[in-house]
Amino acid sequence: MTKNTQASLLARFDQHPLWYSYLLLGCYLLINNSINATSVWMEHSRNPLNTVQLWEPFLWEYSSALSTLLLCPFLHWMFSRYPMRLSNISPLLITHLLGSLVFSVAHVSLMVGFRSVAYGLAQQDYSFGPVLREFFYEYRKDVWGYLFFFGLFQLLQFVYRRLKGEASLIQTGDDTEASASPAADNKPASISSAAAPRHFLVKKLDKEFLIAVADIEWLEASGNYVNLHSKGRIYPLRATLSNTMEQLATQGFSRIHRSFAVNHHAIDSISYQPSGDGEIQLKNGQQLALSRRYKDDFRAAVQATGTSAL
Repeated sequence: MTKNTQASLLARFDQHPLWYSYLLLGCYLLINNSINATSVWMEHSRNPLNTVQLWEPFLWEYSSALSTLLLCPFLHWMFSRYPMRLSNISPLLITHLLGSLVFSVAHVSLMVGFRSVAYGLAQQDYSFGPVLREFFYEYRKDVWGYLFFFGLFQLLQFVYRRLKGEASLIQTGDDTEASASPAADNKPASISSAAAPRHFLVKKLDKEFLIAVADIEWLEASGNYVNLHSKGRIYPLRATLSNTMEQLATQGFSRIHRSFAVNHHAIDSISYQPSGDGEIQLKNGQQLALSRRYKDDFRAAVQATGTSAL
């Protein structure tokens, strides 16, 4: 695959990442569960006393696949909110253990519901069996599936960031001097509050690029990273949104949501809702949620910069 083709595919994926992710996962589940369904049917068909009809194994497998797809937003939230890390691993394990339990309860409930409806349409009864025994049987598979998806999510995130490139702040001479002071030792290495950065250094495989801070349109918190959105591309920065905003606030950036920040100069219009929340329309067509928690500070910052969108 050429570099131009790779860049084109990544750019297309960045336009609708959730839809493409759903499509890929749906294709995987369709193929995997179809193989499982045919295997179950072949095993039952070897028995001369078999009473299982051909459509039943496919219903069993596809109801499970559909339930998993419906629960993907929950899995994405859990994996993004509690990413893999080596520090404080015990709370992380407990959190994901509870997450797998919630996932399994929801998965089994949806799956049984779909099967009951389908059997009802076929004028047959569906019996899940003894609840505790059957739930334990399903949970064994669900917890393994949860761990598989968690590992796959982390692996794909790592590969994606390597292909997209990872950003880091370029320290100025003032930054270097400040980092030698005792007070700077308590701050993260990639974030220094001594001087506002003008560029980010993006390392993409074997190349390095400079991204101007002024070209960044909005920022998005994503686990241990902050995604920098610039001209249709996404550059992950290993930092927190709060620490990043300490650097960028003086350059016309404001926090507008727990997960978002925006460049004032990228704003096209702002609308407000009766609830107090709002919506920000960027010049590139992107829409961002404005939380009422940050609304007043945001309005004051925009007025201070003289942005006409307010």
